[in-house]
Amino acid sequence: MSKACRHPIRNQLLSAIPKEEYDRLLPHLETINLTSKKIIYTPIEPIKYVYFPNSGIISLVNLTEDGGTVEAATVGNEGMAGIPILLGADQTIGQAIVQIPGDALRMKAAVFKREVTLGSPLHNLLLHYTLALINLISQSVACNRRHSIEERCCRWLLMCQDRVQANEFPLTQEFLSDMLGVRRSSVSVVAAILQKAGLICYRRGKMTILDRKGLESVSCECYRIVKEEFERLLS
Repeated sequence: MSKACRHPIRNQLLSAIPKEEYDRLLPHLETINLTSKKIIYTPIEPIKYVYFPNSGIISLVNLTEDGGTVEAATVGNEGMAGIPILLGADQTIGQAIVQIPGDALRMKAAVFKREVTLGSPLHNLLLHYTLALINLISQSVACNRRHSIEERCCRWLLMCQDRVQANEFPLTQEFLSDMLGVRRSSVSVVAAILQKAGLICYRRGKMTILDRKGLESVSCECYRIVKEEFERLLS
């Protein structure tokens, strides 16, 4: 663990605020590794930190009594994990787990409350981000109800690629089935179809996007809607 450096900063929220605002917050930011499957928030437990991912992806998931999980949203370098703190709460009913490893800048929740004040550049930007995140969750509800596993899988892979900014990233079929809320066998069938079509290559827990335009053509319209909304609100 180390104190954050001014360069490079890949989190889009932090890179969008004025330099003087970032420099003011810099002493309160520390760089940490996001290791695969690391749980950063547990239901009904106090939130101790907010996280600004530089790379990697954090999944916000809901848990069921039978031990199942369904992903509600993902947080990558476009955003922040810890929105309940922004909204005046100190806990969440869901779980936040590292989906794809990387690194992040984190800040103590108590410090965030003190330093990110109403009307400050980061506070204003986070309000826009919160709206975009709510819209993502709402769209995901409709997507999970109306669209096929194949369409949803393509949407999910495209969103991951956007956030990690790479064609290859670690991913197991077990994790993907948990995130989509479907059987692992269903994911295996879809992965085989996409691989046969030359859209992806999946081997030994590594996912490689071979044909992004092809994935976009198979994905449902939800990917485009969510992407355009994030760009509109955070531009």
